[in-house]
Parts: sequence; structure tokens; C-alpha cells
Amino acid sequence: MQGVGFRWWSGDQARALGLAGSATNLDDGRVQIVLEGSEADCRAMLTAVREGRPPGRVTDVVERWGTAQGLHGFTER
Repeated sequence: MQGVGFRWWSGDQARALGLAGSATNLDDGRVQIVLEGSEADCRAMLTAVREGRPPGRVTDVVERWGTAQGLHGFTER
């Protein structure tokens, strides 16, 4: 997924849910979103990305769940 404003939109949504993490442009044009927070809040973010109205076009969402790393805040890179 790539679109003007998508990383900013992701950060806005994540901060509203109290999630920490980042949204980063990858070299192949995709955006990687890393999140930390409650499972319910992370799932709410996934729903927002899949079913909300993010800028750009989301064609695929790949989930990977792991152990929290202690992130603080949310950054757009």
C-alpha cells in the first residue's frame, strides 16, 4: 500500500487508540506498520486499515504477531 498521507493517517489512528509503533515506507513501495498495545486495540487498527478510509489504496494486509519490545510513541518514517 502506498498513498500520500497514509503514514500520517496511520499515526493518527494509532495514537487515537493509544498504540505505540511506527509507519515506514519500504523500498518496494509498501508501508510497514509496527504496533504495540493491547490485542483489542491492535485489532481495531487492523480493521481501520482494512475497512476504514485511509488515503491511498490498501490492496493487502499481512499480519505478524510477536512479543512486545517496549516501544513508546508513534513515528512516521
